[in-house]
Amino acid sequence: MPDLSSMAATIGQLLKGRGDTIAVSESSCGGLLSASLVAIPGASAYYLGGAVVYTRTSQKGLLDVADEAMEDMRASTEEYAALNATTIRELLGTTWALSETGASGPTGNRYGDAAGHACIAVSGPVERVITVETGDSDREANMWVFATRAFALLEECINESQPN
Repeated sequence: MPDLSSMAATIGQLLKGRGDTIAVSESSCGGLLSASLVAIPGASAYYLGGAVVYTRTSQKGLLDVADEAMEDMRASTEEYAALNATTIRELLGTTWALSETGASGPTGNRYGDAAGHACIAVSGPVERVITVETGDSDREANMWVFATRAFALLEECINESQPN
């Protein structure tokens, strides 16, 4: 498995080189994404902030997502991940946002998703959403897989976009 520190360092170099910034909204990663980005020296040049949006209460309180925006939507979906990514990008005024929502395990979530299910979204000049299904009930292992997949998706989107 790729090392999160190496992946975060590569992303940090890409963002700094372009003068881009990022915000993070994560759920079942529990802060791994933000911690990895902030652990890189010079992170203040690109990382503007993040939140662990673990419940609807935290989504409403930290991201100020109105009840109306959640009509006919549930957590742990691509639509929800995209909403959180777009919302935190707009709130913090960043070039990019990365969002993750899912069920790390050892059981599934209340919506019927199995352990090892996550949806990851990138919002910015290139936007993309993916679903990851590990089929594994190991909570920590899933958290690391989700974070790795999130960073891989973000790097792919940054590389596809045109520099500012």
